[in-house]
Amino acid sequence: MYAGPRVVSDVMTHTVVAVGRDAPFKDIVTLMQQWKVSALPVLEGEGRVIGVVSEADLLPKEEFRDSDPDRFTQMRRLADLAKAGGLSAADVMSAPAVTVHPDATLAEAARIMARRSVKRLPVVSSEGLLEGVVSRGDLLRVFLRADEEIADEVEHDIVPIVFPGAARPVRVAVADGVVTLTGPFRDTSLVPVAARLVRAVEGVVDVECRVERDEPREAVGSNNP
Repeated sequence: MYAGPRVVSDVMTHTVVAVGRDAPFKDIVTLMQQWKVSALPVLEGEGRVIGVVSEADLLPKEEFRDSDPDRFTQMRRLADLAKAGGLSAADVMSAPAVTVHPDATLAEAARIMARRSVKRLPVVSSEGLLEGVVSRGDLLRVFLRADEEIADEVEHDIVPIVFPGAARPVRVAVADGVVTLTGPFRDTSLVPVAARLVRAVEGVVDVECRVERDEPREAVGSNNP
């Protein structure tokens, strides 16, 4: 049986490279290259996340290296110009950090990434201490779930609840993450309910509902042999 939605701690990377607030600019670039990451958490004290420094935070130094921005650009991009003169992680980091807790669902983490336009989230405890990092790629692992596993969950945890005691069972087929429900669906108002529940199952790409007509019954008292 399905144990519930997977959470961030199920897919996050536990071994994380991070920097302190005094880390020099060049060391930050070196670490990003060595670890093939686009952002690093910035830590203070016992591991409390106080910010994140990303490639986007570092680029203003190159962008404004040989330019003399006009007054309009200076007013519009004060923050970037300040980062262009930064020497340490504290100077260039984005703060406060956009983070997520390890018990957040993958859907919650995905919404945070989309709304805040970030590719990676530091995973922090209730005290703000770093526990790991979750990336967009980590969240997409859910779509590697086997079709058979998805079908088993839909058959056992959704169909019997939405269509209890159906005279003819609703059949479930899954191909490449697309779930197809086929059945008589006598109460058609339940079809969108079933589709919504199935779409919420992890690993489902899409849902199709196919109405199957009941076979006509023989008339009572028929004289047919």
